[in-house]
Amino acid sequence: MTSQPVRREAGADDALRVAVIGSGPAGVYTADALTRQRRVPVRVDVMDRLPTPYGLVRYGVAPDHTKIKGVAGALRGVLEHPDVRFVGGVEFGSDLTRADLARSYHAVVYATGAPVDRRMGVPGEDLPGSVAATDFVNWYCGHPDSELAGFVLDAEEAVVVGAGNVALDVARILAKTADELRHTDIPEPVLEVLAASRVRTVHILSRRGPLQARFTAPELRDLLALPGADVVVPAEQVDVDPAAVGTGTHETRMVARAARTNIKLLREHAGRAPEGRPRTVRLHFWARPQEVLGGSRATGVRVEHTRLDDGGRLVGTGRTTDLDAGLVLRSVGYAGAPLPGVPFDAEGRTVPHDEGRVLDEGGRVVRGDYVAGWVKRGATGVIGTNKSDAAATVRSLLRDAPELRAEVPDPVPLEQVLEERGIAHSWYDDWLRIDAAEARQAAELERGERVKLHGWEAYRKVVDG
Repeated sequence: MTSQPVRREAGADDALRVAVIGSGPAGVYTADALTRQRRVPVRVDVMDRLPTPYGLVRYGVAPDHTKIKGVAGALRGVLEHPDVRFVGGVEFGSDLTRADLARSYHAVVYATGAPVDRRMGVPGEDLPGSVAATDFVNWYCGHPDSELAGFVLDAEEAVVVGAGNVALDVARILAKTADELRHTDIPEPVLEVLAASRVRTVHILSRRGPLQARFTAPELRDLLALPGADVVVPAEQVDVDPAAVGTGTHETRMVARAARTNIKLLREHAGRAPEGRPRTVRLHFWARPQEVLGGSRATGVRVEHTRLDDGGRLVGTGRTTDLDAGLVLRSVGYAGAPLPGVPFDAEGRTVPHDEGRVLDEGGRVVRGDYVAGWVKRGATGVIGTNKSDAAATVRSLLRDAPELRAEVPDPVPLEQVLEERGIAHSWYDDWLRIDAAEARQAAELERGERVKLHGWEAYRKVVDG
């Protein structure tokens, strides 16, 4: 997949050349911070394994969160800066190594996110029907690696393990009707599977109580306001006075701001009698999975009820409950993945760094290597957090600029390296073709502003023309 790159304005021959690996918010905000400053002339190539930019904004934000997805407009402006190029279809570590990049760039910034799901660590976790929520998110977001047949939704009950925003996203998508999702960018074949879904009850499990839940108030409001589903909140589990939140221990004070609103919303909703809507969502606090039940496939989850001891540690009570479920989706966090030839902290699942500068095993700075986003700090924060995070890394990079230029006095054009390696790739113009094709598809289907293409073959067909 190749076409001519977008032309850049002529710049100084001594421009600092930077490769950014990853085109999600962290990567694009890094390019933005580099090009906003005027002290050092720069040229930035933002690379991605996919032919489409924006990372989790495109393949992680729930399709019905159209306002959040609107941040893509700001990211687009960065990629259209004359000193920035988007290079798609290039995978770091297999297509291009760090040694390859060293020929063309003074510095490399790794902004690859946290693509690996964390595991529950319970028996039966790998049974068919028990999968990572990230796989389900990739599926309904139309990630090209996701196969349509990956989910058939033929079970009547599903369990979502986790109490973060992704868990609520997954539960909400399962509980919505196809008509409620028709205006979104969900690929048409995926929407057809959702229309045929047999899921009628969705259980959400939180190991701790509502005070410790990590979902935000907007996500909770969206769940509680589902028009086609009764949301059942156990009154006895949310019997906390919102006015009292933040007056106790240090931990309580830390969560006060977010927890106060959540508790208020949950208490207002608790105890409401079901109205007989087509689907039901049940919240279970103080419930951690002990085992995924089943033989040839998942049939349920054994849940142990929990509490906090006097020291604030989560402990089991020994009491268990079995929940029926033919689909189990774990949403217990994201983790970074090691990059070939790049130092990695296996325990923290991040790249070790000092103010964004990559550190080797001995704690020494790896000259020319930098890191930004989730692979730098862990899977924390919201999309906007990546902006200040990237800016901090760029400040370190710019301070190093004189030494970096001296170490690569005559950079080789990336195009030459790609040609020598025989690497097929795409440019920003190719992404614009995909973007236009998705807009046309939405118009043809009368489904909002865009409907995503589904699968690698569809992308290739558009790009290759």
